[in-house]
Amino acid sequence: MENVIFSRDGKIGRITLNRPSKYNAFDLKTVLEFEEILNKLKYDDEIIVVILDGGDAKGFCAGLDMESYGPEIFEMSPIKAYKAQAHMSRMFLTMRQIPQPVISCIHGAAAGIGFSLAMASDIRILAENARFCAAYINIGLGGADMASSYFLPRLIGSGRANEFLLTGNWMDAKTAMALGFGSRVVEKDQMVETAMALAKTMTEKNPMGIRMTKEAINCNLDCAGLEAALQIEDRNQMMIAYTLRMK
Repeated sequence: MENVIFSRDGKIGRITLNRPSKYNAFDLKTVLEFEEILNKLKYDDEIIVVILDGGDAKGFCAGLDMESYGPEIFEMSPIKAYKAQAHMSRMFLTMRQIPQPVISCIHGAAAGIGFSLAMASDIRILAENARFCAAYINIGLGGADMASSYFLPRLIGSGRANEFLLTGNWMDAKTAMALGFGSRVVEKDQMVETAMALAKTMTEKNPMGIRMTKEAINCNLDCAGLEAALQIEDRNQMMIAYTLRMK
């Protein structure tokens, strides 16, 4: 792994984007490395929580690498371009499918794919200079891309989400907190420490409880109503209680 680094500290995994000279923009190699790490996490029963950060780059992630991979995609045949698009977008589905909650630490710019990485995370720790942009519409494409039209209305409501997706305007850390997008704002050098403290609190809980809580939240984002939500919660609680009784 070169563009995406994975490390572990006990029950806590850490994913660090590592293309500082490119503002952590995603090329095909970065996509493949990020995807490989996520797929391994799906079946890792030892890692309870994952922290995602932008490492030493000036910003968290500038989105798609428009100097290399972007032009390559635009020159592909329609079928190949569609497959490349779908390949990238499924990263965010996999982020929700892994059993570990993802705590993202965002500093500087999170644009395009970077914004979507933040949206697909379960908890967002923001540096004071964090800012977000659904840059897709700014490069002549539709504003709904990389799961943004799914996540953002659910996170901040459709009114403001529509504004950001349609204009490509930036959302700063203060606005992100006011809209409920961020969990907390800290100084940049305190982000990972703050995330580690939250992660350690989670590792002290029942591992099955953490896993099933994330699963329930995901399911209930799309459930048909209160009854369906209660059925998921009831099922999860009884499964966890049973596993505790069997120990």
